[in-house]
Amino acid sequence: MPAALITGASTGIGRATALRLARGGWTVLAGVRDPAAGEMLQRELSEGSAGRAGGGRLIPLALDVTDAEQISAAARRVEGEAADSSAPAQGGLDALVNNAGIVVGGPLELVPLPELRRQLEVNVVGQVAVMQAVLPALRRSRGRIVVLSSVGGRVATPFLGPYQASKHALEAFGDALRLELRTSQVRVALIEPGSVATPMWDKGRGDVDRLSIPPELHAQYGHVRAAVGKAIEDTSRRGVPPEQVAQTIEQALTARRMKARYVVGRDARAIVLLHGLLPDLLFDRVVRRAMGV
Repeated sequence: MPAALITGASTGIGRATALRLARGGWTVLAGVRDPAAGEMLQRELSEGSAGRAGGGRLIPLALDVTDAEQISAAARRVEGEAADSSAPAQGGLDALVNNAGIVVGGPLELVPLPELRRQLEVNVVGQVAVMQAVLPALRRSRGRIVVLSSVGGRVATPFLGPYQASKHALEAFGDALRLELRTSQVRVALIEPGSVATPMWDKGRGDVDRLSIPPELHAQYGHVRAAVGKAIEDTSRRGVPPEQVAQTIEQALTARRMKARYVVGRDARAIVLLHGLLPDLLFDRVVRRAMGV
């Protein structure tokens, strides 16, 4: 039975992917920060699999991607799975789904630098740290790495600069890894969803609502809360369910020939197309009109 490590499996895309792969016969090492979230995942898998034949396993792991000790423990667990395997040549890990992420929003002029560092530490540095820790196992199995990017990794919009900068960085890392690991036969794909209905965006709105705007900059940024609120409402209305992204991740992990990129959602495809066709300043106008800024 193939094995996958998924970071950020508590909610949203990570949760949907963990359940989908486990129901499809995978052993899923589900990285969660809260043990209660891992217990809930196991209950959901058990309830959803009642009466079904086959199925895989779901093993919750305490995994904060900014915690070096927890990353090391996750890598040891991967090695333990290899040791327990009945197939001695098996690497113990066939796939890494680098999904964990947070949203930091607001005008770049006003984003506190510790929050900017936290954004990059979780979404970028943490993902590379996990990859480095488990790459020996992936190399042995000639496995696959899926990097959860975003259409925001190709296109930047107002007031989401920190989040989108992290996704642009993941695009670069994904492209570099794909080339660097070619001789190891470890394949790498970037998943680029558009709007996805996940709780992450509500947390991001909360951060923006708490943003302190100095009186002298109110004319420039007084509309930020309304603009971000509108963007989140639009995301909730048109966003694809996380299960659709999970289906694409499963496709990337099982396809005979894995593609370099998977764009998910009609809005994502439209944005990529428009951005490629329109001059930058004209595209800026389209974005401003869409966000009401």
